[in-house]
Amino acid sequence: MKKVLLEMEDQKNSYEQKAKESLQKVLEEKMNAEQQLQSTQRSLAQAEQKCEEWRSQYEALKEDWRTLGTQHRELESQLHVLQSKLQGADSRDLQMNQALRFLENEHQELQAKIECLQGDRDLCSLYTQDLQDQLKRSEAEKLTLVTRVQQLQGLLQNQSLQLQEQEKLLTKKGQQIYYHKF
Repeated sequence: MKKVLLEMEDQKNSYEQKAKESLQKVLEEKMNAEQQLQSTQRSLAQAEQKCEEWRSQYEALKEDWRTLGTQHRELESQLHVLQSKLQGADSRDLQMNQALRFLENEHQELQAKIECLQGDRDLCSLYTQDLQDQLKRSEAEKLTLVTRVQQLQGLLQNQSLQLQEQEKLLTKKGQQIYYHKF
């Protein structure tokens, strides 16, 4: 009877040791998953911050683009006014010819400004498109990171449930061994 009790005690100790090792392994996996989750959450926060920075730059460029468009329209309007003045000045005398030459110089300056503004507008358009592309990539990265965080949270919940089940099983087995012993 003593020998059987000793064997049962050894089995109990062996089972408890295996259960402790299993619990330790699950706890380590849980800690690793939590660390991965924290790392992924940090990456997500950085991606969101970057996305917000790009969005802010995009909005600023959009406002600049609107301003340039307004200036361009004003300059075109001024150009049309000057062209009308030039058409009426053809029939006038020498003074009017001098005024015409003055207006032509002003027209050239305005045309140069328009061309410069058009170049700036084209450049802003390219930069705006690049920012939109970068914003889309940042949002795609954000979605990927959010999905990864959700997966890690699910894994963490599953491991927590497994740990609880193993603890219940351990408690139940421990009680059974204890009752069999007596």
